[in-house]
Amino acid sequence: MRAKTILWHVLCLAAVAVVLYPMIWLAFASVKPPSEVLSSLNLLPSRVVLDGYRQGWEGAAGIGFGTFFVNSFIVAIASVVANVFSCTLAAYAFARLRFRLSGALFAFMIATLMLPHHVTLIPQYVIFQQAGLVNTFVPLVLPKLLATEAFFVFLIVQFMRGIPRELDEAATIDGCGVYKTFWHVVLPLAKPALVTTSIFTFIWTWNDFFTQMVYLNDADKFTVPLGLRLFVDTSSESNFGAMFAMSALALVPIVAFFLAFQRLLVEGVSTSGLKG
Repeated sequence: MRAKTILWHVLCLAAVAVVLYPMIWLAFASVKPPSEVLSSLNLLPSRVVLDGYRQGWEGAAGIGFGTFFVNSFIVAIASVVANVFSCTLAAYAFARLRFRLSGALFAFMIATLMLPHHVTLIPQYVIFQQAGLVNTFVPLVLPKLLATEAFFVFLIVQFMRGIPRELDEAATIDGCGVYKTFWHVVLPLAKPALVTTSIFTFIWTWNDFFTQMVYLNDADKFTVPLGLRLFVDTSSESNFGAMFAMSALALVPIVAFFLAFQRLLVEGVSTSGLKG
């Protein structure tokens, strides 16, 4: 029995090592001397050098990397607020209210999960271009204010359906309308699902490269993923040490955000799929 336990723990540690190896490699590569960043096959550096962090923070194209961090925080936080607000309202309507064609509309919304993002990208770009909003943060945030993320709507709907309807009836008897019931009864109980939505929205927005590359043109408006691209220049010298250093630094907000709400994230994911 002890041998099986030891073997199980060894296998788990091996799986964790495989999953975490890219992050470990990135952390060590960020402190390697420039001559060893790509040429050396050793995981550990011969000596610790922090020039990559200094050069990386100074930025590229004449713009400090702190600007890219500020832009990413603006876009990510605004996206979290917009996505949680809109998806919660839509989910409350589907989960707790009765109206005509609710089932058909909910099925149609779920069907949009199979629609590739690239299908809607060109029409959205044309709309934002005609509105003069390209090269601003608006195209990155405004769609999330319209409950376009069907996955999160479905996640919150499944969680809200697990909340006893007797609470709604009790609130109605106490004189609460639809909005008060939502604000004072359903919303506080749905906190795990809201935290799950917030974490995934923050991570996906922070790591988003393609959409931000399409809508942002000026370097001073670039986010972290676009800022990292500036360190790699195919026509001249590339600073991989600075890119690896800033890539490692870019992981800190994501890890911190996840660790701060880890308990509620696990609770939200587990209960959202089981209730209803």
